[in-house]
Amino acid sequence: MEPRVAVAGIGHAGFVPIAAGVSYKELMFEAAQRAYHDAGVDPREDIDSFVCCSEDLLEGTSIFDEYVPDQLGAMQRPVHTVAADGLFGIATGLMLIRAGLASVVAVEAHSKVSDVRTLGRIEAFALDPVLNRPLRFPAVAVAGLDMHAFLERTGLTEEHTAMVAAKNRTNALDNPRAAYPADVAVEDVDDSAPVAWPLRELEIAGRADGCVVIVLASQDRVRELTDGPVWLLGAGWASGSPTLESRAWGEADPVTRAASMAYRQAEISDPQEEIDLAEVDDTYAYRELQHLEALGLGSAGDLAQMLQDGELDAGGDLPVNVSGGSLGQGNLFEANGLVRLLECVEQLRGEAGERQVDETYVAVAQSLRAVPSTSGAVVVLANDEGAGG
Repeated sequence: MEPRVAVAGIGHAGFVPIAAGVSYKELMFEAAQRAYHDAGVDPREDIDSFVCCSEDLLEGTSIFDEYVPDQLGAMQRPVHTVAADGLFGIATGLMLIRAGLASVVAVEAHSKVSDVRTLGRIEAFALDPVLNRPLRFPAVAVAGLDMHAFLERTGLTEEHTAMVAAKNRTNALDNPRAAYPADVAVEDVDDSAPVAWPLRELEIAGRADGCVVIVLASQDRVRELTDGPVWLLGAGWASGSPTLESRAWGEADPVTRAASMAYRQAEISDPQEEIDLAEVDDTYAYRELQHLEALGLGSAGDLAQMLQDGELDAGGDLPVNVSGGSLGQGNLFEANGLVRLLECVEQLRGEAGERQVDETYVAVAQSLRAVPSTSGAVVVLANDEGAGG
């Protein structure tokens, strides 16, 4: 039997539209200090390996992993850089511990996107240079096409996606770290400016700066570090086609495959019955419904009805993005997955404050990285009660 792995500490910094006067190194240092304090570890003595999630394209620096050890306290320790979303880093840390290569691992991901002056050009550069890049298609236009295909396939309407946007932005009012909290009604979303049909302005997550650090520990170490471990029951990841002409429009096939992998490890046979809370990618509002469907948490039609009945709200049968999601907290790019996991850990610990959901024992965190890799990741987590002690 593979050794169990748990979250022993969490820390974050930023979550603001512009972290003025603060570098990405300072954001990382602040988040790391909080995570190490939460886990009660000294990075120079207790952490065996460090995993950072960053992409040279967004950082503006080649071989960016050379720039991460100092502020994490990774002195003379292995540092692994994953050019992917933060949940891929969690999966990497999970494998390091299960393989016996480490007992305690720190996983980091951040965004300092306010320093990026030409994000659209960078996203275009990430597309296929022969067939896609010459089309001068911005990433938001790709999302608009995918949203249209999703609505056509499922029979859902723009009203449903407006309800998601209103729900999540309003949920963020109870989250002190949210960058974009607002009391938003469905009518406000309907009236917001069109951006890439059928996407509207309030259905698109605003950019934010921030950092999240997660400390993972093996089963034989975690009880020394925390009285309330959150167990990683399973992790899955998959990639779809990065090219526009060969991808599955209107579907989240990487998420479906990643979920299957994570559920198999977690021994989840009926996610609709066994999952108590979900934090999913909603960088565009329609994706929340698309990803819930891919996670097996309901058919599109059932999810639309649940949305209308308030069952996806904090007090419903399946609370989704009670944190506010990316729409409320901000789009932190490579850190989005760790933001989802951060909320799940707080909920499972009972530390979510005003947004705490009662009777939460098993949660799922999911992320999607659209451009350039079209890759998704899923992590299933549980507290002691949900994991059977």
